[in-house]
Amino acid sequence: MRSGGDLESLVGQWLTVPDIAERLGVPLSRVRQLLADRELLGVRIGERRVMAVPEKFLDETGPRPELRGTFTVLADGGYDDEEIITWLFTPDATLPVEGAPIDAMRAGHKTEIRRRAQELAL
Repeated sequence: MRSGGDLESLVGQWLTVPDIAERLGVPLSRVRQLLADRELLGVRIGERRVMAVPEKFLDETGPRPELRGTFTVLADGGYDDEEIITWLFTPDATLPVEGAPIDAMRAGHKTEIRRRAQELAL
């Protein structure tokens, strides 16, 4: 799967590495480390192919802690970063809240989303 306009529009709001560093008040190297440690996932978007992270992956203090385990489950199931982001942002009418898995996680349904991710990874 290639990152293209579809993924960009599916996610909507993106933050570049410098945007995240400024928002969190940390050096660029810290944001790069969050990506390397897979506390955040990003893909290259736009004409300039800049590394960007979905804004919904962060809260006021940094990466949303409930995401890392879900990233791991999906990656262990063979999903690449673009596929993980696509799955998290694809609307699903069967969720306990309206929207996509990322919205359900943000609403406190981490266990349900992680269970669904584990089923996909089998």
